[in-house]
Amino acid sequence: MPIVPVTIAQPVSPGGGFDYITVDAQRGRVYAAHSGGNGLLVADADTGNVLGIVPVGPMAGVAVDPATGHVFTGNGDARSVSEVDPETMNILRTVPVDGHVDAIAYDPVLGRIYADEDDGTRIFVIDTKTFTQIGTVKLPGHKPEYLQVDPQTHDVYQNIASDSEIAVVDSKTLKVSRLIKTPEITNNHPLQLDAAHRELLAAGENGVLVVYSTAGKLQYKVAYPGHVDQCDFDASRGWLACAGGGITLYSFDGTSAPKLLDHIAIAPGVHNTAIDDKTGTIWVTWSDRSTGAATLQGYTYKP
Repeated sequence: MPIVPVTIAQPVSPGGGFDYITVDAQRGRVYAAHSGGNGLLVADADTGNVLGIVPVGPMAGVAVDPATGHVFTGNGDARSVSEVDPETMNILRTVPVDGHVDAIAYDPVLGRIYADEDDGTRIFVIDTKTFTQIGTVKLPGHKPEYLQVDPQTHDVYQNIASDSEIAVVDSKTLKVSRLIKTPEITNNHPLQLDAAHRELLAAGENGVLVVYSTAGKLQYKVAYPGHVDQCDFDASRGWLACAGGGITLYSFDGTSAPKLLDHIAIAPGVHNTAIDDKTGTIWVTWSDRSTGAATLQGYTYKP
């Protein structure tokens, strides 16, 4: 069987667009950056029912602290990063930064949030103990897209869409230590890390998906069907789910090229996705471009 829905399409009010999504599988929650709703969307990961929206502003990035269950939000045009308690729906702390925040990533060992600058040239580094900015990483080119934290080395891998490359940031110096050129793809958006096999997965607007070693060697190159924005990798299932008007699902075991499993068209506004590694539900959000109506829905793959 192909990719199929496992929850009903849940309407979200108010309407409007979305950005990044993540899942806290341990606590059964889905978190989506709901720019149209000016805040963090909190939903039940079993039913898809919306539990509330925390008004941090028109946010973009979202990450979960696995120890506390608190959610870190990159607040886009508000030029700030916040910590939210999703149980009480309260904003606990906020720190301003000197730029529009896009994606964020959290290193729970170092207690750091890395927040990249939307269409910019910087990563803002936030210490979560003091909730203050402790540094700024200067990036090459412009238009950083997604980023990943390496749990082994604590390096940060940052996609640079303008230059078809991945910048590697040293967590000790907070400087770019090297560049991984990805000439096979253009306008690269998604970036995922297979930490066990030391490999990075990225795709571009030119219909190509690549796998590079963290050392910078091209491992695999395959065709990607259609448009791509962001992806999520579930290492336990070996699933790479990518969004771009729908869901494109690959299998990837780290030792051979990604294999296309299925593609389902959903709506033009689907451009982010997240996999619940406990249940295998693939979550997507979208906004209807003509009406602005917003929707959350869960899918899964049944081979």
